[in-house]
Amino acid sequence: MPADHSSAYEARYTWTPIQLLSGAVSRRLVAFRVDDQGVTLGGAPAKYARQTAFVPWQDIEAVVLWQQSTAGLSPMNYVGLRRRAGAPQLPGANAGLSREQTGRLAPHVDHEVFLASRHINLWTLDRGRLAEAVGVFAPGVAVEEVSNI
Repeated sequence: MPADHSSAYEARYTWTPIQLLSGAVSRRLVAFRVDDQGVTLGGAPAKYARQTAFVPWQDIEAVVLWQQSTAGLSPMNYVGLRRRAGAPQLPGANAGLSREQTGRLAPHVDHEVFLASRHINLWTLDRGRLAEAVGVFAPGVAVEEVSNI
């Protein structure tokens, strides 16, 4: 029996000046989506088409929530994917980072997860809805939180 499509979880970017200036105000860009097909990781608004990635469920082992420490008062929050070995490289802001760079930025996060992650910025993640949608569409996929301690 197919999962109810209304169980999909989607977070959209808030309006950005780039959208307003470029005339792309007719739609809000998808930042993150979980549905019956898999997970969509939206690209940064300024490079949306080039950086957006879709990952089918058969390539996903876990959805990973993690934080990167910053010099500021609060850490940066991320959502990423632990994917099966050999899954194709994803486009995105992190795609060009080396293992050494990701190890310096977030030593507590696996390099491949870091590359398949998106910064939660200009949008909000609802952890409850995320867990619910993953449970409906991919009950064998875990939602994990990685501590930076």
